[in-house]
Amino acid sequence: MSPEQIVELMNQAILTIIAMVSVLIVPGLIVGLIVSIFQAATQIQEQTLSFLPRLLVTLLMLMFAGHWLLKQLQELFDGLFHNIPGLIG
Repeated sequence: MSPEQIVELMNQAILTIIAMVSVLIVPGLIVGLIVSIFQAATQIQEQTLSFLPRLLVTLLMLMFAGHWLLKQLQELFDGLFHNIPGLIG
C-alpha cells in the first residue's frame, strides 16, 4: 500500500466526516445565533431558551438527513471494501 493510497483514503474519510457533521451542526449554529440575538435584544437569559431550539433543529436534521448520512457512510465503506484486494497486493 503506497503513501498516495493512504492519503487518498484519509482524504475521502475526512471529507465524508466533514460533510456529515456540517449537515447536523450548521443548522444548529444558525438557530443558536438567532436565539442569541433574540436573547440579547430582549435581555432574557434563560439557558433552556438557547438549548432547546438547537436540540430540536439537530434532531429534525437527523430525521430528515439520516437516510443521506447512512448512504454516505455506506458508499465510503463499500468503496473501501471493494478496494481492499488492490490495496493489499
